[in-house]
Amino acid sequence: MLTNPTLDKLHELRLTGMHAAYVEQLESSDYDSLTFDERFGLLVDREHTERHNRRLVTRLRKAKLRLCATVEDIDYRHPRGLDKRLLLSLAVCDWIRQHHNLILTGPTGAGKTYLACALGHKACREGFTTQYHRAPRLFQELALAKADGRYPKLMNALAKTDLLILDDWATTLLTDEQRRDLFEIVEDRYECRSTLIAAQMPLEHWHEAIGDPTLADAILDRLIHNAHKIALKGESMRKQKSKKLD
Repeated sequence: MLTNPTLDKLHELRLTGMHAAYVEQLESSDYDSLTFDERFGLLVDREHTERHNRRLVTRLRKAKLRLCATVEDIDYRHPRGLDKRLLLSLAVCDWIRQHHNLILTGPTGAGKTYLACALGHKACREGFTTQYHRAPRLFQELALAKADGRYPKLMNALAKTDLLILDDWATTLLTDEQRRDLFEIVEDRYECRSTLIAAQMPLEHWHEAIGDPTLADAILDRLIHNAHKIALKGESMRKQKSKKLD
């Protein structure tokens, strides 16, 4: 059997992993002692691994995480009220499978964005689609989308994402348009998808930050009742790092 036509067909079928593994087997005598099933299994394993890695790269690219953060690199030494056992439990991503939410609050510099991006990165690794947005920028994007006709498409994409991360939430009081957009987002995702919100403002002040009492009740009811909550505290980690450099 000619090998070049086989390689050409693997390339044509875009089986790049099998192609690379087959070339390795042809060029090395290390595989001669293996059975056909064993050698074929190695080809399939390589193709599976490469496809998994390509899908992961695509999910991370589309997630647009603000920071390159991983759960393995989370710093538990800094005294900020971070429960390691809880974080490790969240890193398993069962809360996403169960369509629960996660709320991170704490002062500036407490590491909310890093934790959010680390959990977003882990979600991508577990096969979940993820989107990261700073809330102020998302509201601007939604306003522009209404003007140019992209609003339904953008809202549909937000609704279908397995994990939606909203960072810098409630930095200012919401406008009427922003309140209604937020309600549509949480309504579309309620008990269907997971939302992670990171905010400097304590949870007890969110109602007044939303503004309209009726919409605030509806929004918070959909966000909070099935949410895991982490309230960080302590001095800014940025200050701690700055002291170490001095």
